[in-house]
Amino acid sequence: MTTGSPARIGKDGITLAIRLTPKAARDAVTGLIDAPEGVRLAVSVRAVADKGAANAAAEACIARWLDIAKSSVRLASGGKSRYKALTISGEPAGLMARIAGKIADLA
Repeated sequence: MTTGSPARIGKDGITLAIRLTPKAARDAVTGLIDAPEGVRLAVSVRAVADKGAANAAAEACIARWLDIAKSSVRLASGGKSRYKALTISGEPAGLMARIAGKIADLA
């Protein structure tokens, strides 16, 4: 069983660790996974991994999932990797609570 949170409080808001699967059947947050670097949020997108299309789709998917503006979510690291970090701008305590609630809904 996966425990822990993929979200960490950072200097600009929240840093969210994800594992991205491009070319999926639908855009969705599918659960938590254990990765070598720790717990990550599994995110699937329909976009292909070409010229940043999958990264942009991941940002949009997370923004929809959290019901926040797309401009609040940006890629922090992992541009060419399946393992990525996204920075989510905003009030950290509120974002952490929202993420925890959404993760609980996935179970």
